[in-house]
Amino acid sequence: MDHDDNPLKHAPHTAAMVLADDWRHAYARELAAFPLPELRAHKYWPPVARADNVYGDRNLYCRCIPVGS
Repeated sequence: MDHDDNPLKHAPHTAAMVLADDWRHAYARELAAFPLPELRAHKYWPPVARADNVYGDRNLYCRCIPVGS
């Protein structure tokens, strides 16, 4: 598979991404939705894709109201 456009690089795929009319990837939607055959029966659809790619996934921050307020 292409180094820059593959299912692992763009994972996770949300239901909205897989069902959208516009699909710009070289791999099939079916592979994006179900990378393993076992997932057909027990699929978890993430509500969002990655947060700022790998950097955001590893460096999360909280935007909560301060406790002392």
